[in-house]
Amino acid sequence: MFVPFAIFSGIDAEDGMTGSVKRFSHAVKGRLYMTFFSVNTLSAGYGRKRILEDISFSLDRGCLLGILGANGSGKTTLLKALCSLLPHEGSCILEGTALEKCSPRQMARLCGYIPQRSGIALDISALDVVLMGFHSHLGLLERPTAAMKAQACRTLAAVGLAGKEGDNYQTLSEGQKQLCILARTLCTGSRLLFLDEPESALDFGHRHRMLELLLDWMRETHGAAVVSLHDPFLALNYCHRLLILSEGRILGCISPKTDSPKQMEALLARIYGQVSLVSCRKRDGGRRLVMLKEDASSPAALN
Repeated sequence: MFVPFAIFSGIDAEDGMTGSVKRFSHAVKGRLYMTFFSVNTLSAGYGRKRILEDISFSLDRGCLLGILGANGSGKTTLLKALCSLLPHEGSCILEGTALEKCSPRQMARLCGYIPQRSGIALDISALDVVLMGFHSHLGLLERPTAAMKAQACRTLAAVGLAGKEGDNYQTLSEGQKQLCILARTLCTGSRLLFLDEPESALDFGHRHRMLELLLDWMRETHGAAVVSLHDPFLALNYCHRLLILSEGRILGCISPKTDSPKQMEALLARIYGQVSLVSCRKRDGGRRLVMLKEDASSPAALN
């Protein structure tokens, strides 16, 4: 049975083995608040092949939810189903609105999606790519306003592409293309973002910058984001919650800031093999988690 009023809650390693995320009602001064985004018993696949089975989770505003899983675990399929690009069973509810019932225009206003590849094959400028983010707010044949163009230029600068506004999108590097698509998505006015491995073509500095931009966007807009990542370091140090996905099912959920290293290692080992988490300190005193791969015969792996 679907419980529409809930807040996203981390679960411990033992509860994580159940494959679903707990949901709780949240009452403040006698009022019941609705979860920002809820997914209930979602299943999806391609043709007769089922990829995802019984996926359920929820999150509140301001949450950066990461998805970790091995290749072929269903991360991309899950993101496509969440934003209704892939037919599915179950429901995705954004602040009381069923995304399955939304028109493409409504979806574009509510949710932003960054695929692994943009699919843009036209010779258009980087600025024009970013201006696509405003299309759902424009009428037929209506052109972007001066304010929209100014915002697009500011966003390009924010992602590290200042001075690239007039450059042909096709001449950008793969990493620059990803940053350009990120800028477009940040201009949509969406409340919820879905990002599929947005760091894959970025260098070390821009990977961190991209996630910092997402966190800044959430603070400013009170929105939320769901992002699949291949890099456990980024996931552990930037995401508030992590869903661990394997063979189309959720194994559990990690809260990097509150869960113990042993709890997290036990769950991460189910997709990566034996690992150890080490807490390091930056020069400014900030804490960072580093994941190390253990040999099967090492003492750490045997304990």
